[in-house]
Amino acid sequence: FSSQVDSANAGRVLASDAAVFLKKSGLTDLVLGKIWDLADTDGKGILNKQEFFVALRLVACAQNGLDVSLSSLNLPVPPPRFTDTGSPLLLSGTASSDVPWAVKLEDKTKYDAIFDSLNPVNGLLSGDKVKPVLLNSKLPVDILGRVWELSDIDHDGMLDRDEFAVAMFLVYCALEKEPVPMSLPAALVPPSKRKPVSVPGAMPLIPSSTSTKESHQSLPPVGILAAKTPLTQ
Repeated sequence: FSSQVDSANAGRVLASDAAVFLKKSGLTDLVLGKIWDLADTDGKGILNKQEFFVALRLVACAQNGLDVSLSSLNLPVPPPRFTDTGSPLLLSGTASSDVPWAVKLEDKTKYDAIFDSLNPVNGLLSGDKVKPVLLNSKLPVDILGRVWELSDIDHDGMLDRDEFAVAMFLVYCALEKEPVPMSLPAALVPPSKRKPVSVPGAMPLIPSSTSTKESHQSLPPVGILAAKTPLTQ
């Protein structure tokens, strides 16, 4: 707590410091804003130690597919996961290759058959082709939107065979009344997407602590909390 976010050792965390730290959870700004609202009970834009622990617990809930609400605080969840890469794709970065894929082989065979029946082009299905399948589930549109966002792992507006399997898996979870997670759990990232993609010009993930710390100092200010708290620093 003190070394990572409470730099002044005052027993409290400012919105700006907390935002940079919470960003490392890989959750969306929308979810992090909701977590902040629930944790910052008096709306002062500052968290004390107790409130900060509430925020961390809510991060863990969101990462494990539970609702971000105070009622989730009593549920057993693994500790929250944070990364130092500063990358929003962090869950695919931390999904170690030895975590078994949540999509079982027999299910994958069924999903592949549906995939092939939709006439993929170059092994990819466009959103237009996937949409009717998703709508066919009769799930609420906002849930289907989240399913699409989570399954289009490389954000190219198309689903390949593995991404389509993730989409189908999430749809069936939702039909079983299981909440669709806010961010993709490591076990759901297809093994084919787990290797760190080396994009030319991408920042290499150097494990030395100095480089990651410096990269954080240069991060642009995070906008999620600005609307609520004027950050007069």
